[in-house]
Amino acid sequence: MKLIDKYILKEFLRFFLITCITFIALYLIIDFFEKFRMFMSNHATPAQMASYFFYSIPFIISMTLPVAILLSTLLTYSFLSKFSEITAMKANGISLYRMAVPALVVAAIVSVFLFFFTELVTPASVMKRDHIIKVDVQKQKALGFFKQNEIWYRGHNAIYNFKMFDIEKNILRGITINQLNPDFTLNTRIDAERAEWKNNQWVFYNLMIATFNQNYAPSLQWHKEKVIAIPEQPNDFKIIQKDVEKMGYFELRRYVNKVRAEGYDTSGYLIDLYGKISFPFVCMILVFIGMPFSVRSERSGGLMQSLAMGIFIGFSYWIVHAFSMSLGKSGILPAFAAAWASNILFGGLAAYLFYRMRT
Repeated sequence: MKLIDKYILKEFLRFFLITCITFIALYLIIDFFEKFRMFMSNHATPAQMASYFFYSIPFIISMTLPVAILLSTLLTYSFLSKFSEITAMKANGISLYRMAVPALVVAAIVSVFLFFFTELVTPASVMKRDHIIKVDVQKQKALGFFKQNEIWYRGHNAIYNFKMFDIEKNILRGITINQLNPDFTLNTRIDAERAEWKNNQWVFYNLMIATFNQNYAPSLQWHKEKVIAIPEQPNDFKIIQKDVEKMGYFELRRYVNKVRAEGYDTSGYLIDLYGKISFPFVCMILVFIGMPFSVRSERSGGLMQSLAMGIFIGFSYWIVHAFSMSLGKSGILPAFAAAWASNILFGGLAAYLFYRMRT
């Protein structure tokens, strides 16, 4: 490694470390004040609060690493430009493209790290964080679990099993309910295609009800639509629902394949699945965007202007990404296009800006 690469890399990593620590600290401070009343009202212990914030850190890292890469690029090359070091490098025959190599190498490494970090560390930490809030602090009972891509829940007098739970629409799919007698013998079994929460009650569709007598001989009833009075509400099932933040790419892919094989709609999950691949690439894209804006200060003398413009474009990525994902989940865009639209759009912009740099 050349001396100039070591120098740029040292400056870049210094800003990167400072930026990461700053983002983590700011997030934890804001989150603390948002959760403070909830902690106090539930008499949370200092250990519980400390554990919650500790297990929040991996999620913060996952979300802020791309921003840290962007700011590190802007700060590193803006300061090199401010003190005329870029001019000196150019005078010695080093182009801006060559100067960008250390940042691009770090961004590539961070992209790979981010994928495996969100695969191996973040899902487990999010599950632990939510468990601390809901079970340890708020004293909600953990009556179920997510196992082998199915959800099991033990209710007041029944055991529930369902394949999918759409937490946004409050729809259960692939339902089996075993209602028990006080002596834990089977009283009734309900099998249904789906159930929807409407007007504070569960409406079941395409269901079969098997009622067992003392000799365990079933009496069968078929219904196209029927209201079933069960004590559990959507919030009871949300305690155990494993959303996409709690699943890595490979676990989510297995879940999507299983749900698809059973004939259920997986478009919403496919968008999140493709998003887990597309999101780490933003680290590389933001370096290409940040580099041209950071060296503008060499010509205009506007360090803060370059930083502001670069940050604005960087954060615009998240707005476009969230918008395209929402278009995909509403069915307007195909799943793959929704997950990659922001990368394609900003990748094209980054390539144009990077190509137009005066090297």
